[in-house]
Formats: sequence, structure tokens, C-alpha cells
Amino acid sequence: MPDKNYEILAPAGSFESLFAAVRSGADAVYFGMKDFSARRNAENFSVDEMRKGVKYCKRNAVKTYLTLNIAVKEKELQSAFSLAKEAYFAGVDGFILSDLGLAKIIHEAMPDVEMHASTQMTINSPAPLKMLKELGFCRVVAAREMSKTELIKFCETAKALGIQVEVFVHGALCMCLSGQCLMSSVLGGRSGNRGLCAGPCRLPFRAEGGTGYDLSLKDLSLLDHIGELLEIGVFSFKIEGRMKRPEYIAAAVTACKTAAEKGFLDNETKTVLGDVFSRSGFTDGYFTGKTGREMFGVRTEFDALKSKKAHSVLHNLYRNEFPRIPIEISASVKQSEPVKVRFVSGEYDVFFEGGIPEPAKTKSASKEDIKALVSKLGGTPFYAEKIDVLLDEGLFVSATEINGLRRKCCEALSEKLETIPQRRFFDIGFKTAGQRNSSRLEIYAEFESKSQIPEGLKEADLFILPIENCDGTENLPAPVAVKLPKFIKSEEQIKRKLKNLKERGINKAFCGTLPTVALAKECGMEITGDIGLNVLNSQNAKVLEDIGLGEITLSAETDLKSARELKTSLKKGIFAYGRLPLMATANCPLKNGIGCEKCRKNGKITDRKGLEFPVVCKNGYVEILNSKPVFLADKKDFFEGLDYIVLSFSDETSEDCRKIIDGYISGAPPKRDFTRGLYFKDLQ
Repeated sequence: MPDKNYEILAPAGSFESLFAAVRSGADAVYFGMKDFSARRNAENFSVDEMRKGVKYCKRNAVKTYLTLNIAVKEKELQSAFSLAKEAYFAGVDGFILSDLGLAKIIHEAMPDVEMHASTQMTINSPAPLKMLKELGFCRVVAAREMSKTELIKFCETAKALGIQVEVFVHGALCMCLSGQCLMSSVLGGRSGNRGLCAGPCRLPFRAEGGTGYDLSLKDLSLLDHIGELLEIGVFSFKIEGRMKRPEYIAAAVTACKTAAEKGFLDNETKTVLGDVFSRSGFTDGYFTGKTGREMFGVRTEFDALKSKKAHSVLHNLYRNEFPRIPIEISASVKQSEPVKVRFVSGEYDVFFEGGIPEPAKTKSASKEDIKALVSKLGGTPFYAEKIDVLLDEGLFVSATEINGLRRKCCEALSEKLETIPQRRFFDIGFKTAGQRNSSRLEIYAEFESKSQIPEGLKEADLFILPIENCDGTENLPAPVAVKLPKFIKSEEQIKRKLKNLKERGINKAFCGTLPTVALAKECGMEITGDIGLNVLNSQNAKVLEDIGLGEITLSAETDLKSARELKTSLKKGIFAYGRLPLMATANCPLKNGIGCEKCRKNGKITDRKGLEFPVVCKNGYVEILNSKPVFLADKKDFFEGLDYIVLSFSDETSEDCRKIIDGYISGAPPKRDFTRGLYFKDLQ
């Protein structure tokens, strides 16, 4: 089968959706099991269904990728690994992963499978590509927020490293950077990072002067830009939608296929795609660099009505198998020899023999008749690329016999396509992580600006400040760590700033994403991992230690018991005070209303209950903070086994910061509205 220079990758949240994807022409499908998938609310697949689905896809020369892209708890590692092993021997072509610990043990035990870095890894710059290549990844899903200019550089770096680039080209668009959202877990008790997003961003959140749904973006569609994406080196065009109906999958695959073949999308196909599902239309704002109010939208009653009408006519798109596998057919009808039909496709070669042809009593067989019979491949994934017929004159062979031989060849070739090559497996066992002995609990104090730092503060062991506010901190009574942005707009700018800060004695970086880890490592900084790295297990911590981290702040979605018990030779800590960053977004919701001039970097959004959530302007993106802070000062006994706690100050005054730090030293009770976060819950 000829290789294409691109892949159309379709979602399959159910068996019927898998059929729709394959039969409408997808080159590959991605799907999840009942557990460990970032769309656990989809119907998903049992182990038996997964085996059947993989077999069906192999018969159709369609690749299969299993999603195991959630933050994995320590107690879940063995189950996740066992599930991966089942899929490995069932013939899955690749795993889509976000947990570095799970990725490491899969790569060591199952070397004959592809590993793809999930969008949940927040890969929004080229910096971590070399690191991911060394960890065994062969493909990276680029962040949806990247512009065309940013993607060009990303693809150039990936090509030099031999890494494929995958880009979402159609489907739902999250408001938050993937992998950085805590809104669903904190407000709704269902973690998006663990596959159970409740979709709170689709609920009413109001910015002053906004629409009332100022966290709800229109669906993404880059199908008009397929030609550009091909030109810059994107290999896989990914469609979002494991929660969507089969008709949606078929329509999206058909549209993507049309756009890839033509280099653009015609108006008729656009209309069908908009009818089947949209949220007040589509957006390409991130890719084109045109963010703002035009990117926002909600699903209206009119949208739903159009979908209902469209679904009734779209089933025809996947009624039959898609003819994607070229075959060379040869047929032989020779005197005194059995009738033979042979199918050849790539490395596979099958043939069957029938009876001896008889002399014709009336009409003799013709080459045209035989060609017509052997090329009847409807209902199969095959099409005749070449047909050769050897025929002696004056012979008769029945259509029934030729049809029977053709069907046998089709089935035999399908069975060969199902064959799973022998795969290596190494029983590596789980290496127990080292455990350091905690001594004194240290306090890491994080501030938005130097003006918040209390005068004469000596109780903090580390000051953390954003990269844009680190100047003039040389005389502080404790070391300073520079906090790097979650969204990278300019690697060179960050590297210049880090090198400058290092020359002035600031040697530590606080990093919440893999791009920032890679940049800090390149600049020779000591690295502390932030909560955005989503560490919930010791294997993940070990990989980060091997990369070069010295400390790790565990995920804000851990519980305190698990945090204390997690074994690692890294210094480990938790986010113990402050307004948790519920979202990091490259599209400020306040731009949907009053805009930057009136906001003055001091805005807020309000939910349907009247709760206010601060919106903090960062370096090229914004963070939406929780309406109330995490408070654990009166729970000091639960800090045993930890090395440090992070106290994060956002809108507090210098005097407030002083009192709160003193309270954490003395174990004082709370004096304002607060939350315990997720530390006393077993988040599913």
C-alpha cells in the first residue's frame, strides 16, 4: 500500500463510531478503554471490544491508537500497565500518553509500539521535543493555541529530530491550556486531567461587558488551512469528538479528507459540517493569531435543530467499506488447468484454484467478462489497481466460480492483514523509587510582585516570583526562584532572561510544563517542578528526576495521604495556600467584554452563583484563579513526610502575607472564607 504524506486521525468513542470513522475514510482511529482515558465519559471499549476493533481496523489497513492520557495515581500504575499490555498484544499501533512514568515503563517493556505525546502534556513550544524523543516518543500533539508562525518553527524542529507532528484540525476547543485545568475538579469534583471533565466552561461565566458565556469557545476548524498545514510539515490531522455521534465522525472525516485532497474545503461540505455540530460556528483564531470575542460561542437551539436534521441523512457516508487497499489481480483460465485467481497487495499474496474450464457450447468466456467479475469488490476495503487475465479461446467458466474464487481471495487477504507481527515484551518489574528522609518543613513563598514581600521576612526558605518581576531581588534574605510562564510565546526571550538572571545569582526555576523544564535545563538552572506537571505517582517523579529536576510540587489533585506516602528521592511539596489557578488560557475572557484598557490587569469573571474569580494577566496568557484560597495552616500534622509547602499570594497585601506566613508557622485557624482544595478527597 502506498504511503501518504499525511494521516487523517478520527475519534472513536464507541464501536459504531469506529465503523463510521473507518468507512468514511480515516487513516487511523484513536479510542479509549473504560479506564485511563481522557474521555472516560464516552462509551469507550471493553477489552474484548478493543480486540475486535483492532482486528477490524487491521482488515481495513487503518492504524489504531489507544489513549492512556490521564494523570495516573500510584495505586493505578499496575492496572494501567496491564491494560497497555493487553492492547500491545492485541496489535494496537500506538499509545497516546501524558504520564511520563507510565510512558517510561511501557517503553521499556513494550518497545515495538509507537508512543505519542498527548495534548495533555501542554507542548506549546519546540523546547521539549528532543527530551521527548529521548524518552521514546515518535509523535507529539501540538497545543491547540499555537499560531501558524509558531507551528512552522515547531515542525522544523520536529522534522530535524524525526518526530511526527499531530494537530487538532476540527472539534471542541477547550478554554484552558490542555493539562493545566483544575476548574472541573475544584468546582465540580470531576477531574479533566483524569478524564472526567464536567465541562464547567460551558456554563454561564460573565465578564463585564461580555456575552455571559465568557469561557465558552466556538469549536475549532482548521480544515480551510489543511494545505498550509501540509506545507509546513504537519503529518496527522486530528479530529476531536469521542463524545460525538457516528454521523458527526463520518461528516468530519469526509470533510477532512476532501480538504486534504483539494487543499481547501468547498462551501457545500462546510455547510454540512456546520449543520452536524457547531457552537455558533467555528473558529481558527489561534492559528491565524486573531483571538478575542469572535472566538467565543455557545451551542444554541438553532444549532441543535440543524444537527437533528443533518443526522438523518449522514448515515450514507458510512454505509459501506471504504476502498483504500490497492490490489493487483490476476486470473488464469487455461485449457486443462484449474481456474486460478490471485490477489497481491504489498507483501501479501493469496490465490485459489477452481475446476477445469469446459469447452464453450455457446458463448466463450472473454477477458472483459472475467475482469468485470474479479473486480467486483464492493463491500470490501479493496480496489483493483491492475488486472491481468490469461485466457485460452473457446472456454467456458461460470460467473459463480469466478465470484467464489474472488470472495475466497478477499477473505484470505483480509485474514493476512489481521496478522499481528510478533512483539517483544520485557518483564521489567516496577522499580521501587528511592525515598529521602524529610527533616525540617520548608516554606516556599510565591508572590506576584516584590511589593507583596513583607519587610524583614526571614521565615521563608525560598521566594518565587514571575519571570517578568524578578528584577531587583538580589538582596532578599532567601534564595529566589523564577517562575516560568505556562504558555511560551518566545523561547529566545525566556532564555535571554534566564541567562541574565543567572548571572545575577538567581539559579532556580519553578516550572509547571515540559517546555519550561526544557528551557530551564538548557540554561543550566536548578529546577523545581510546579503543580502543572501533574505528578501523582513515583514513576513520574523518577522520570522528572532523571531529566534534571531536584524538587517536585505534587499535583493539586492529590490527596494528602497519597502525597505523604509517595516515594521519591526528590524533595517533594504541595500547594498549601492560595487561590489555585483553575485555568491558564491564551484567550482572555475579559477581552470578550471591557478589554485590556479598562481591565488594567485587575479583572474578574462571575459565575451563575455570584462567585467572583480573579483573572490575572501573565506573560502572554492569563490565569483564572479560584474564588477562595486553599487554607491548611491548621492541618500542620498532615504535612509530615513533605519537604516543603508553597504559599502562593495573588491579591494579598504585604501585611496579609505576613499574617498568613505567621499563621502557617503557628498552626492558626482560618480567618476568611477558604477551601481545603482536594487534599481530603479521593478524586476519581
